[in-house]
This record gives sequence, C-alpha cells and structure tokens, in this order.
Amino acid sequence: MNKERSRAIIIGSGFGGLSLGLRLQSLGFDTTIVEKLDGAGGRAYVKKVNGFTFDMGPTVITVPHFIEELFALDRDSDNLDQPDFPAPILNGEQNPGIATAKYAEIVPIKPFYRIYFDDKSYFDYDGDPVSTREQISQIAPEDLDGYERFHKDAEAIFKRGFLELGYTFFNDAPTMLRVLPDLLKLDAVRSLFSFTSRYFSSDKLRQVFSFETLLIGGNPLAVPAIYAMIHFVEKTWGVHYVMGGTGALVQGMVQKFEEMGGEIRYQAEVVSIDVADRKGWFKKPVIKGLTLANGEVLTADAVVSNADYAHTYMTLIDSKHRRWNPDWRVRNMHYSMSLLVVYFGFKDSGNLDLRHHNIILGPRYEELLTDIFKRKILASDFSQYLHVPTITDPALAPNGHHAAYTLIPVPHNGSGIDWSIEGPKLTDTVLRFLDDEGYIPGLMDNLVHSEFVTPDYFEITLNSHLGNSFGVEPRLTQSAFFRPHNRSEDISGLYLVGASSQPGAGTPSVMMSAKMTARAIAEDFSETISQWRDE
Repeated sequence: MNKERSRAIIIGSGFGGLSLGLRLQSLGFDTTIVEKLDGAGGRAYVKKVNGFTFDMGPTVITVPHFIEELFALDRDSDNLDQPDFPAPILNGEQNPGIATAKYAEIVPIKPFYRIYFDDKSYFDYDGDPVSTREQISQIAPEDLDGYERFHKDAEAIFKRGFLELGYTFFNDAPTMLRVLPDLLKLDAVRSLFSFTSRYFSSDKLRQVFSFETLLIGGNPLAVPAIYAMIHFVEKTWGVHYVMGGTGALVQGMVQKFEEMGGEIRYQAEVVSIDVADRKGWFKKPVIKGLTLANGEVLTADAVVSNADYAHTYMTLIDSKHRRWNPDWRVRNMHYSMSLLVVYFGFKDSGNLDLRHHNIILGPRYEELLTDIFKRKILASDFSQYLHVPTITDPALAPNGHHAAYTLIPVPHNGSGIDWSIEGPKLTDTVLRFLDDEGYIPGLMDNLVHSEFVTPDYFEITLNSHLGNSFGVEPRLTQSAFFRPHNRSEDISGLYLVGASSQPGAGTPSVMMSAKMTARAIAEDFSETISQWRDE
C-alpha cells in the first residue's frame, strides 16, 4: 500500500524558495511554489528590453559549493546529513562543480570590486594578499601592521562564525547563550565599523573593509563585527558571475526543480495563509494551506514563506493565530534600508575604464549612513554600487553596447519621501554624475535606454514592508536567536525561508537558510519521510 506523500507549498520563487523547493523534493515532498510575478526569481527577477538583459536584483555570487549542493540533489535523495563544508571546500576549492555545469556557467571575477573614493583614487579588492598589502602600502603604509592583525582576527571570526556556527539553528535562548562567550572573546558583537577602526587609521581602509554589509542591507555602523567574516568568505572562495546573468542561475534552478517533479505556478498571488483553530489553549493552531487572489484554495501539510517577514505575519495570517509574532512586535522590528536602482543601456564609446563590480563612495561615509538608516532623509550626496556585467558577458546587450545598473542605498518608506517626485530627480542626478565625473564618459550622449525602481517597487510589487530591500535589518539585536525563526513559533506546519529568517540576507545566506529550514522540516516529518523511503 503506497503512503501518500505530504504536500508542501512555498510562497515565493526567490533564491530561498527555489533552494528549499529543491531540498523538499529531495526529501520526498510533493512541492508547489506559488509566485506573484509572471516569472521566477523574486528580487532576482530579470527584465529584458530593447535587446538589453538586466538582472533586477542580486549580482554577486559567492561560495559556489552551495550551488553545487543544490544541483547535485535528486528526488528522494537528500544530502542533509553530509558535512556542510567537505574537506576540499574547507581548503578553498572554488570549482563550481560538475552538477552545476549542467545548468549554469559560473566564472570567477577579479577584482572582486573596484572601490572608488571621492578623490577618484581606488582600491582593487581581490582577496590576493600580495596585491592587498601593496595597495595598503600606497594608501596608508602605517596601517600594514593593522591589516595583519585584522586579517588574523577576521579569519578567527570566519572559522567560528561561518564554518562552525553558520548552520546553527538558533531556535532557543540556551543555544544562543552557549555561543555568546565565544563571540564576546572574538569581539564579534561590537559594530563592524568600530571593529575595523581598531585596525585601520585610514578612513579609506575603514571603508574598504566595512562597506560590504550594505550589499545585504546592513549598516556598517550597526551590524555586529561577526560580519567581518565576509572578507574571508570572499577571500576563500572568490566572487563569481553566472554567464547570462543571475537570472540564468534562477532558470537553471527552475529547470532542476521541475525535473525533480516540482511545480511552479506564476501570477498566483497569495492573499491568506489558512490555519485551523487551535484545539486547546496550550496547543498551536495547525496549517491548512493558503488562498490565492483568484479565490482558489490550496491545501498543504507544510507551508513555507519566502515572502517578506512582516508581510507574511501581518498581511497573510489572522492576528488571532499569532501569539509570538503579534502586529506590535513585527512593526517594532528594524527593517533594512531600501534602494533606488537605475537600469540603463548605452553605446560603447571605447573609453570605458570600469570593472565588473564598482563601488563609488561619496564624500561622506558615517554621516551618509546615519542619514539613510537613522535620520531617514534623502541626502544630496550618495554612494553607489555600479554593475557592468557586459564587461564580462557582452551578450547581455546589443553589439557595441553595454548593459548596466547602479544601486543607490536610500531610506525605506518609513521616511515619507515621495518617490514619484524624487525618483526621477535622483535618477537623472546619478546618470549625469557618472558622465560628468568621468566614470562613464559621454554617457548622456550615448544613453539609449534607462529606467529605475524605487522603494515603492519593493513595497508594492515585492510586498516588502516599508519598501525594505533586504528584509529584517542585520543588527546585533536582530541576529541569531533574535532574528525571525525558520520554524514558526505560532503555527504548526508553517516555516520561513529567505533574507528575513536565519541566518540573514545575501545569496549564500539565503541558500543556507533553505538548508536550515529543510532540516527543521525533515525533523518534523521524519516518520512520514521514512515511510516514503521504505516503500
């Protein structure tokens, strides 16, 4: 007699949803992903217009081993009991892997980033110790000794915080308390900027070794110093690019998921997560399924939300079912900043001297961060991340052209800024800046396409609370145990995955989140999974 398989539904087809979909199929679930948009990816959605291909979201790929793990999965054959970091990976192996090669081509990028300072000098951040020391000696030779100490201490944080604790499911206070002494010993709980300032007297170097948390929604002045591990994550496994853009990786994951028997439904917006009333005061209510905007009701044994944390709890779930995540608690969380992102295509004039990833820092650093995260005002100056993938992958644009996007951190919609007015103004200012300051000479004359998104896109289209771009802000009081848990405390059979849940935002962290959530589900459904596999 065949045992009917349990049914799982995942809300959202971002990297978290797709990664978990693959893992649930490998566990033996029958999994459906429902997606509001007309294509997969969530924040990693792709726009194609006038011959240009634009990744609308993530562009930086690190830890290719995490991707290889996913593509190596098979139906009814998971790898959750395998080492998270096998010996070759611990030794710095960067090969994207045999399984990945069937679905996506991943290539290394050097330098990782070219970081421009306001005086037009720059630092090529590439993880190479010789190059790094040579550049430090040119910028601030007095900080060479500080770099050696920073390198040693960041490595210790990486080994403990990422390799040993990266997959720790901080579901209870005792787990958090057990690791806290180690984090205190490593000085990993002070702010990252304060941490780097211990080692570097140069403002430029303090910026070089702290800016990266902005790419996961974190304020360097507030994120805990455990994020110094990013330096070593990139140094160990490099920074990579997927040929065809990040969207090509999304499509590869969709293909793999469907090959494993999974189903994706597009233009399927969820209006409610359906829950059975609790049977007794001390018992959790139990998941039933969800209801779509077209009125269709889908039943499930497990529901996983890859949607925004606040949207999941405050919009999709009736308040009577939420003791742990009531409205006041969800509202009082701190949410990441937002973004203005400008997508543009231009004729190649032949004098472009940029790199694949470029960080262009403004005249202020600490004050600008304070404007964005605390004051929530739109300053006259700005910093930006300029992505020009056609330097590596010319096929993303018509012949003789480049496709690019530039990302400007801005306050989320708790600011009250009217983006219908400020969006076009800031977009024009940024494009003219790139031309006038010589980053893309002649841009305005050679511009053939431009469009932009503001925090309103994140709030309205992606259902992100206040238009945040990276979920719950990764500050100390919202990390580990204090971050939304992957297994819901409120409802049996409800789980979270993605940027707002543990361990946090960023493509590798989101893939880690999927593995952590899969382990929680495997534990909760262990008996039924065993029955499927015994057939």
